[in-house]
Amino acid sequence: MNIILLGPPGAGKGTQARILVDERRMVQLSTGDMLREARTSGTEMGKRVAEVMDRGDLVTDEIVIGLIREKLEGGESSGGYIFDGFPRTLAQADALGALLDDVGQDLDAVVEMQVDDDALVARITARSTCANCGEVYNDHSKPIPADGKCTNCGATEFKRRADDNEESLRTRLMAYYKQTSPLIGYYYAKGDLRSVNGLGEIGEVAGGIKTALG
Repeated sequence: MNIILLGPPGAGKGTQARILVDERRMVQLSTGDMLREARTSGTEMGKRVAEVMDRGDLVTDEIVIGLIREKLEGGESSGGYIFDGFPRTLAQADALGALLDDVGQDLDAVVEMQVDDDALVARITARSTCANCGEVYNDHSKPIPADGKCTNCGATEFKRRADDNEESLRTRLMAYYKQTSPLIGYYYAKGDLRSVNGLGEIGEVAGGIKTALG
């Protein structure tokens, strides 16, 4: 099963992707992770990525699609792929659809994680992550353990993103609604869209996604 997780910054896409990886043996294709991996790979594609990033330029859609193609053709997943951070625009959605057709695969579902903006801002401004493994904590719903150790890896260093403040978050939300939210209508028209409440507890959201995916 190949799926896209859609939702604004902080909706919990990364957390839910990890659950799907664990439960369904899916592979999470994160644009950021793929770019970092490619940059140090020494391959021709990796050299292109390094040159672009060293210049401070944005990586083109063509390059990202090329990286995704390498992953799909590598066949490293028996459970399918989760597209994380791509597509972000209608042009990218068209490019991804063409790529899947070209490699003989389908997009099975697009899961929209619906959130309320004010609740999302309140959640994210209380967020911190383990500096070692990236496990997410929240001052209210999932505080850092009393012993100061990450429940996932045991590390003791935690950090907050510098842009996890209300002003920056609302700017990022505006960018999302301008660029990415049109994908909701795009995939709805194709019959691929499944919507879930993204503001519940982690287990509740995971249950909603499980139901949406059948």
